[in-house]
Amino acid sequence: MENTASPDDGLSARSVESSAIAASGTGADSLAYSFATSYAGVVAFIAVASEGNFAKAGDRLGIGRSAVSRSVQKLEDQLGTRLFLRTTRSTSLTREGERFYENCHTGVKHIVQALDDMRELREGPPAGHLRINATTGFGRKIVAPLLKGFRTAYPDISVELLLDDGPTDFTGNRIDVSFRDGRMEDSQVIAKQIVPMQMLLCAAPSYIATHSMPAEIEDLARHCCINFRLPSGRLYDWEFKVNGLARKFTPQSMLSFNDADLILQAVLEGQGIAQMAGYQVSEYLRKGTLVPCLPQYAPDDRGHYLCYLSRQHLPGRIRVFIDYMTAQIRALDLLSVDNFLLKG
Repeated sequence: MENTASPDDGLSARSVESSAIAASGTGADSLAYSFATSYAGVVAFIAVASEGNFAKAGDRLGIGRSAVSRSVQKLEDQLGTRLFLRTTRSTSLTREGERFYENCHTGVKHIVQALDDMRELREGPPAGHLRINATTGFGRKIVAPLLKGFRTAYPDISVELLLDDGPTDFTGNRIDVSFRDGRMEDSQVIAKQIVPMQMLLCAAPSYIATHSMPAEIEDLARHCCINFRLPSGRLYDWEFKVNGLARKFTPQSMLSFNDADLILQAVLEGQGIAQMAGYQVSEYLRKGTLVPCLPQYAPDDRGHYLCYLSRQHLPGRIRVFIDYMTAQIRALDLLSVDNFLLKG
């Protein structure tokens, strides 16, 4: 504590004093001047003023009497003011010391309270506010229904869920956790795959009965294709894998929406064929209200990812949310395209 302005730190007491004098003398703002003033010295000063002498202050701070004395001496040098009247029998505040104590002890108390509050957040039951972002379809169908159970398990955590199909701005929008479809390209983001993301070409049995089942990708040109309009304004490219190579196909869309649920509803009504994520269509494929098309050309798994900015000093509220959602989503019966390769 007494080494905050030691030569080993690359910042001597003399240089700190010079910075303080320069800041005060040139009219620099109070924040710059406060930075030049030793926080350790202020804490030592408050302890001596509260306890009445340097020895008791050292006991309270867990350091030696001489370390307290050096910290206070540095502070006095930085301020250019004597704060204590010292004799062999007593220690008392000077008039300047009384004024300094009156002005700064409340601020130090608030800092201590803030540190205690952060410690309680870290070590106590998870609490606070979570701001979550998810793609519209995945957020509505998968994430939102799980929030009730999470809130029951962690009642001291409030949750705000924002649905957005565009890129996640973690810092600008103060996002704690984001659920994204497909591989992440930002190297600054921690991306944890929670479940596969299989894209499936599907249609209703009534549509197939009328228009027949496409046998090849080229056959889609003769079908009513329903597509997704991306936030960028561009239509989504359908993805396939042919002879081990990725292939993209942009269909001539007879219908397009910027909402995945509207696409699903149109397909269920027999209005056409669409390529959709497995989590959207799995229950309908089980029931037989949708059938897979061209499963032999299904693309590689892209993955659904749970994303956040850093593993270091992760707040408890974020850590328990990540663990809870990972376990709950992986427990869901979200079918993979492999379930239909033999059926197609």
